[in-house]
Order: sequence, then structure tokens, then C-alpha cells
Amino acid sequence: MWTLAQSTQGLSWLLGSTVIGVVIGAVGAVIITKIAGARTISHARREAQGILKEGRAEAETLKKQIELDTRNDLAKLRETFHKEANGQRSELKDSERRLTKREDTLDRKLETLGTKGRYLDEREDTLNQREKSVSAKDAELNTALTHQKELNEKAEHEQKQTLLRIANLSADDARKEALQMVEHETQHEAAQVIKRAMEQAEQECKENAQRITLQALQRYATEHTADATVSAIPIPSDDMKGRVIGREGRNIRAFEKATGVDVIVDDTPGVVVVSCFDPIRRAVASESLQKLLDDGRIHPTRIEEVVEQIRKDMNERLVKIGRDACIEANIQGLHPRISEMMGRLKYRLSYGQNILRHSMETAYLCQVMADEMGLDGGLARRCGFLHDIGKAMDHDVEGTHPNIGRDFCKKFGEKDAVLNAIAGHHNDIPATTPYTPIVMVADAVSGARPGARRETLEKYVRRLEQLESIATSLKGVRQAFAVQAGREVRVIVDPDSIDDTNCTYIARDIAKRVSEEMTFPGEIRVTVLREMRTVEYAR
Repeated sequence: MWTLAQSTQGLSWLLGSTVIGVVIGAVGAVIITKIAGARTISHARREAQGILKEGRAEAETLKKQIELDTRNDLAKLRETFHKEANGQRSELKDSERRLTKREDTLDRKLETLGTKGRYLDEREDTLNQREKSVSAKDAELNTALTHQKELNEKAEHEQKQTLLRIANLSADDARKEALQMVEHETQHEAAQVIKRAMEQAEQECKENAQRITLQALQRYATEHTADATVSAIPIPSDDMKGRVIGREGRNIRAFEKATGVDVIVDDTPGVVVVSCFDPIRRAVASESLQKLLDDGRIHPTRIEEVVEQIRKDMNERLVKIGRDACIEANIQGLHPRISEMMGRLKYRLSYGQNILRHSMETAYLCQVMADEMGLDGGLARRCGFLHDIGKAMDHDVEGTHPNIGRDFCKKFGEKDAVLNAIAGHHNDIPATTPYTPIVMVADAVSGARPGARRETLEKYVRRLEQLESIATSLKGVRQAFAVQAGREVRVIVDPDSIDDTNCTYIARDIAKRVSEEMTFPGEIRVTVLREMRTVEYAR
């Protein structure tokens, strides 16, 4: 029993020890678990804090990177904006300059239109006056015709009454009546004779005018070509081109400033081009550049010295050219300033014709025509010689060259006949002396003779096409051909729709439109042809 009790007690102690061990183990496990959990939580907190710090650092870095990228993008946007703004400013400035030029051009056009308007008003007033004069003459003519008709009826009635009285008249009375009738018939025949004589006189005057003009042309012989001002200067080598340009272009800038011309140095071998609207200035620049090339010393100071010397030589040369021209044209008593201006015409061209040679040619033609007509040949020669003197100053003085020339010559005491010829040789003012129409004819002959003037092929073809288009634009015109280098247009009309009377009106309309719409030297002849052909065949 004892042993069993001991065993039971031992078993109870063992169970109690086991339970206690289990409890202690559980408590230890709980404690160990809590300690491990605390360590895990602490470690997690430290890791979370590290991750948070790294996140904050990365966020700060990312923030700084974003700010830097934003600043760079903003800088690029600003740069792009400034470039676009500068481009727009440049475009606005260019537009403003173009608008300014257009305003200047419009102002000049308005001024020109104003001048043309005043001229048209004057022409309209003149036409109104002529219309009134023509109306008055028509009224007078109608009155005269009515009166003549009444006189004819009265005369016829008187003749009938006379014939009735003749049977009862004596021989003397009948003789008187017969003589009166013969006198009336003689007066009618005399009027017819006078009319035929006037027509014959007009025909003879026309033939004499043609004879005088042809004789003047045949007696004067001059060169058909005109001297052109040199504008291309030969260069011996490309190295000399570099010396002409100078370091950073200082030589060419100094040359352009001193002469007032444009110097063009391009890839063309052996040539430097001088460009300027003023022929005398261009001549001075060409001679100065040629002298500098021959001398070899090209620098700004030397350029100014050479240009000034050439300019003085040119002025002296102009005086000599004018004096020689006066001697050759046999013009005496001319003021030195006028002869100097005539020398400047040596460097002026009109459609390729030298103006000085044209003036001398016109002077000779005027003298020949005036001598044939019994007028003062010396005065006519003077009028023709000075008629284009205004072209020597039209670059510097406002107005047309006839008015400029008249005002200039008036200051130096030229005669009224000369002044009227200068101002009226383009029919701008009425002619007060017979020398003005002589100058007009001689001027037209000198400019219209073959070879006197030249023009480019493009302008020549355009003028012929315009001439033919004007003619073919009229109703009833079949074809039109410009012949004789554009000095005549031959028009073929439809004979079914246009009769002989309308041909006259068509020719007049074409001539009027050509005069108004085209610019040409001399005159253009308009010939209208109308032909009716009827063809049948006998078989």
C-alpha cells in the first residue's frame, strides 16, 4: 500500500512538476514572444524611420530635380519667346518700313494724279471753250446757209420776174438785165475757181513741206549710233578686286560715299560694275576707279583725292564740251552757264540717243527748214539747239524739261521766240511764233529717223503686240499687222459689216487710242483696208 501510495504521490508530484514546467514554459514563451515582438517592433520602427528618411531624401531630390527641370524648361520657353518676339518685332519693323515706302509712293502718285487732274481740268476747259466756239460757228454756218437759201429763192423768184418783164422791155433794158444775170453767173464761177485754187494751194503746201523736210534730212548726215556711258570697269586680276574692296570693305565704302554710286563686285572675272542713275556721277566714278586701278594705291584718303580731282576735271570738261558744241552748231552770244548745261547733255541719253547730238541735229534741221520758208535761219538754229536743255537739270529741279529749260534760259536773257520754242516743242503751250512748230517737226524727225534711237527686244515686241491688240479690239476688225518696225499698223476690216465711211472712223479711233495708251517716238501711221471679192466659176 505504501508503495502504491508512494507511486501515486510520485505520479502526482510528476504531474504537478510537469504542469508547473508547462506553465513556466508557457510563461517563458509568452515572455520570450513579447521580448521578440518588442525587438521586432523596434527594428521595424527603425526600418520605417530609415525608409521614411530615404523617402524624404528621394522626395527632396526629386523635388529639386523637378524644380531644376522646370527652371530649364522655363528658360527654354523664355528663350523661345524672346526669339519669336524678336522675329515678330523684325517683321513689324519690316512691315512698317514697307508701309512707309508705300505711303511715300502713294503720296507721289497722289501728287502725280493731282497734277494730271489739273492738266485734265485745263484740257477740259480748253475743250469746252472749243466746243462753245464750234457751236457758235455751227450756229453762224446754219444762219449763213439759211440766209443763202433765202437769197437763192429770192434770186430765182427775181429771175422769173425778170424773164416775165423781158418780153415787154426795150433792147437797152434787156441788155442790162442780161448783163446782171451774166454777172451773177460769173460770181458763182469765180467762187468755184477760188475753191479750186485754195485746194491746189493746200496740196502744193503739203508737197513743199515734204520737200523741205526731205531736203533737210538729205543735207544733214550724222552717226546713227550714240555713245553710251561706261559702267563696267575692267580689273587686271582678282587680287586687285580685293584691294578695291579693302579690309572689311573700307575702300569700297569710302569710294561709294565719295562718288555717290553703287559698286558691284561679284564673281564675274575681270569686271567691276558701277551703277548710278546720274550719268555724270557714274562717269566720274568710272574714271576715278580706272585711275585708282592704274595707280595701284587704293585707300580712303587716296580715293577722296582722286574723286575730287576727277570731279574738277569733269566740270572743266563739261564747259569745254558745251563751248565746242556751240562752235560746231554756230551758236553765238550764248551765256557761259547755258553752254555748260549743254555740255552736260553729252552724258544724257533718250532711248539710246545722245541728247547733245540730238540737239545739234535738231538745230541744223531747223535752220534748213527756216531758210526754205524764208525765215531767220540763225534764230531757228538757236531754238533747235536749246530745246532740250531742261534735260540737263531734270534730276535736280522739279517739273518737266520744257518748263525747266524755259525758266533757266529766261534768267539769262534769251528771246521770247526761243523761250516759246523750248516750252512748246511738246505742244504743252500754244505756239506764238513759227519757230516753235519748226522745232517740233525737227525734233520728231531727229528722233524718228532710222537708227536714231534703240530699245530692248522685249520693249520692241511688247510695243508691236500692244499696237496690234489695240487695232483688233475694235468691232469689225479681222486682222491687224504692225509693219515698218512699229511705225505703221495695217488693219483689215470685215467688208460685210464695215462700209467705206466707217473705215475713216475706225482709223481715227485707232490713232486716238494709240496716242493715248502708248508711248513711242515720232508718229505711227494707221492704214485701214476694206476689200470685197466675189468669186464665181464657169464650168
